[in-house]
Amino acid sequence: MNDRLAFLKTVKPFDVLPDEVLEGVVDLLEEVKYTKETVIYLQDVSKMRGVDIIAEGEYELFFYDSNQNKRLISHRHRGSSYGGTSVLLHKKRSIRTVIAKKGTVVYFLHRRHFKALCQAYEAFFHHFTAVYGKRMLDDEYAHFVKPSTTREENYIASDQLYSRRIETVDPKEIVACYLSTPIYEAARQMAYHKISCLFIKDEQEQIKGYVTDITLRDRVIASRLDAGRPVADVMDNNIVSIDSQSFIYEAILLMFRTKTRYLLVSHHGEYSGFLSRNRLLSEQAQSPFVFIQSVKLAQSVDELKSKWEKVPEIVYQLLNRGVKAEIVNQVITTVADTIALKVIETTIDALGTPPAKFVFIVLGSEGRKEQTLNTDQDNAIIYEDKANEQRELVRAYFLKFADTVSERLNYIGFSFCEGGFMAKNPKWTHSLSHWKRNYLEWMAESNPEAVMKFATFFDCRYLYGEAAIMDELQSFLNEELQNPLYKFLYHMGVNALQYEPPLTFFNNIKTFSKGSQQVFNIKKTMTPIVDLVRVYALQHRIFKSNTGERMAALCEKGVFTDKEYQELLQAYYYLMSLRLKKQAMQIINDKERPDNFVDPKKLTKIEQVTLKEIFKVIADFQLRIKINFTKTLY
Repeated sequence: MNDRLAFLKTVKPFDVLPDEVLEGVVDLLEEVKYTKETVIYLQDVSKMRGVDIIAEGEYELFFYDSNQNKRLISHRHRGSSYGGTSVLLHKKRSIRTVIAKKGTVVYFLHRRHFKALCQAYEAFFHHFTAVYGKRMLDDEYAHFVKPSTTREENYIASDQLYSRRIETVDPKEIVACYLSTPIYEAARQMAYHKISCLFIKDEQEQIKGYVTDITLRDRVIASRLDAGRPVADVMDNNIVSIDSQSFIYEAILLMFRTKTRYLLVSHHGEYSGFLSRNRLLSEQAQSPFVFIQSVKLAQSVDELKSKWEKVPEIVYQLLNRGVKAEIVNQVITTVADTIALKVIETTIDALGTPPAKFVFIVLGSEGRKEQTLNTDQDNAIIYEDKANEQRELVRAYFLKFADTVSERLNYIGFSFCEGGFMAKNPKWTHSLSHWKRNYLEWMAESNPEAVMKFATFFDCRYLYGEAAIMDELQSFLNEELQNPLYKFLYHMGVNALQYEPPLTFFNNIKTFSKGSQQVFNIKKTMTPIVDLVRVYALQHRIFKSNTGERMAALCEKGVFTDKEYQELLQAYYYLMSLRLKKQAMQIINDKERPDNFVDPKKLTKIEQVTLKEIFKVIADFQLRIKINFTKTLY
């Protein structure tokens, strides 16, 4: 007994229990011996009678995937335990499959006694919940911990659609002709090869464009164009490519964003074939991408409004199927972009051709491609500089254009921005030179309030129009950010440190009253990550707008360690998933406008524990950044 007591004092978290309690626990332990390679527990199947404390030998822990491959293999040795989190947080089912190695001896503690210890000693209980919370920040671990019924029912939908790479799809062979090839000869080649898309290349064998059956119909036959002219005269030059290691969902979303029907596939720097949008969509009959296609085909503002109202149900289903929050964000953003593009195009049809080249940009969460279901409009217009006599005419057109677009978007469900950051506000529809002056003034500001107010304009993204205008603005910013901007970056950093994660001294979630509930604001909880990643991106002249993409770029530059990057990424998108699901439920079940307030009591025990670990990650990140700002930015 004395040996067991001495041993138990070395086992976490039993070491936090008083000696007299440990003596009582020793009397409750049952010794169990296992032979080599004995399967003790099966994930999601075996019911846990209690907790095993390894006295000798070794446990091998892992998950089986759908092909019965072992995943996330780990080993536990003398002084480790298994079963605590399964009993407390996984409906008494084993989280992982466990195999005992040769000569393994364990002390078994029945779950009745184990749960009594958890109820009596908070530190003992917290050990298991904290460990579980940290593990749930690992995407792969969290994927396998999903309840088995949900995973089996939706495994094909979630795994194949969102985890399948382009390399698993056989691309079509590229058939190409030269720029100088006569149109009739190009058509003859298409007929011979029985293809609907023919690529066009230059003398250096570089692909410069393509023609399709529709091209020949609309630009040649309908226009009675001489078929002896070079095919280059009628080709589309919107060439878009994607790497074979990318995911299928990324290819489909890229096609929608770039309005292309064909995507070249690159492998080791060379084109290996191409994919058509129709082919990819036909394989995803039950996916949200078919819904996005239906949005593109909508004919009226009322139809677009109806489409947007269906998005919460799609979001909820995707999250319930285990689809990652960053993918769900992209789906929401693509639907919103598609709706905005339809509104812009129909408005131009109604008002006539714009009197100047322009670009319609989106800002804030929309600019970051991180839209939720509680979304408003954040947009602006930049038009080319014109001679003095044309300025009033140009400005009048774009103000009317912006007002029409904003009104229609508001009707569809994208409410007006309370802060007025919309193109319909005359402040945010201006010439390129005026916008350059705006950014110069904001970067010269030493006032933290002003810096915070205009931070949203550093999360801008091209949506429609002349891309060259946006490129010129980014080139301008790239040059300006090479100048010393210590106070600007310092104030951006300080603003990002103002909000502290809602965690009390006693490791509870800090709340405030909202009606009859005690809640915390999940949007504000996510804000420090967005703000701090933004200021680092600006400091290092990274012009990606998405928070996750910025994190990846900062990790590549060595600004964040791989560990910091993974922790922040997982924390951010776990919060995003929680936020999206909560908003979807408000719309679907409660028929009310979604908000960002979360009642911790309505969360599962697992979610509460994971949140606490995330709050610690954010707090630690803020502390490291605070030290860094003091050292490098001021």
